[in-house]
Amino acid sequence: MSVASAYDTAAIGPRTEFSRPQRGSGAGAAARRPSHATAFTTLNLNSLLVFAKVAEANSFSEGARRLRIPVSTVSRQVADLEAQLGVRLLERSTRRLRVTDIGEEILEEARVAADIRESILGLVSTRSSSVSGLLRVSVPPCIAKSLIMPLVDAFQSSYPDVRVHMTVSDRSADLATGDFDLLLKVGAIKDSSQISRRILTFRDRLLASPAYLRNRKAPETPRELPGHRLLALSSGEPKTEWSFNHNSHRDGMTLAIEPHLSVNDPASLAEALLAGMGVGNLPSMEVGGLVEKGQLIELMPQWRFRTLDVSVVHASNRHVRRPVQEFIRLAAKLAPALFPSSPGMDGAKRNRNGASTLDEVAVL
Repeated sequence: MSVASAYDTAAIGPRTEFSRPQRGSGAGAAARRPSHATAFTTLNLNSLLVFAKVAEANSFSEGARRLRIPVSTVSRQVADLEAQLGVRLLERSTRRLRVTDIGEEILEEARVAADIRESILGLVSTRSSSVSGLLRVSVPPCIAKSLIMPLVDAFQSSYPDVRVHMTVSDRSADLATGDFDLLLKVGAIKDSSQISRRILTFRDRLLASPAYLRNRKAPETPRELPGHRLLALSSGEPKTEWSFNHNSHRDGMTLAIEPHLSVNDPASLAEALLAGMGVGNLPSMEVGGLVEKGQLIELMPQWRFRTLDVSVVHASNRHVRRPVQEFIRLAAKLAPALFPSSPGMDGAKRNRNGASTLDEVAVL
């Protein structure tokens, strides 16, 4: 098998041999050229999938990167498809790539073919008893250590043949690039085309150390916070907002602040709070026993940060590989059990049958 063929097989499945029109000229070539009907019944499905990926990426090189095959292989397969169909699918120039009118129509059908292929592969994958391969996950720093690492540990204990590549970053990852199988997101999911499952709902807690409060009056309302040194868990923006709800559920308040220190790592912010550097916010699951042991004090107990959802997000429901399926299932089951009930945390509400009304989602 050639290197190109090996890449084809690894990236988009085993190749199927299809008849192709013979190149040549004159009456002999015309006699050898298959009719359109014959060409259509012997289409190379791999070439259709490659064409669809190139058209969606608007680039041969980007399409090749997403497929993980050489650019030369991508270019050859698209050229072969055009030759077989006898039409131009892409208009190429040094500056841009444009899908032709007939190319747009064929692209729609190519997408349907891709969906069918993915569905078939999904059925085969689901029937397979073994779960193996690579799972690529993007995680924000605020939940990486306390929530996701325990989930990954439990997942790999159950499925030791799955390798996990986890990227911890504040940058918003894009599933469309093909670089990730799953995204763990905090907050609302704005892209309706993505499939998401909420696994946990939590709130931040406002904290300070006894040393910081020794010579200062603890704030009792959000309006008193600007008089304090504020430390914020954020992505490093010079300004941020804290939104609070009163436990009476009647009042809410959003406060724009310019923190003296902003950090995107909860562990680092916890160290700053313990050192008495100021008043700051930590996710409930990062607090651990710091409040119970008296190392930190929770402030403004009648005012609470608004809740945030943690969701697992993937690109499509038509074909979800087994490692992705099993990680989502395990995360939804284990996330609420990772954190025992403690002050400042609310248990998941349950219906009359005892089942969680939040799909086993805990509110911390």
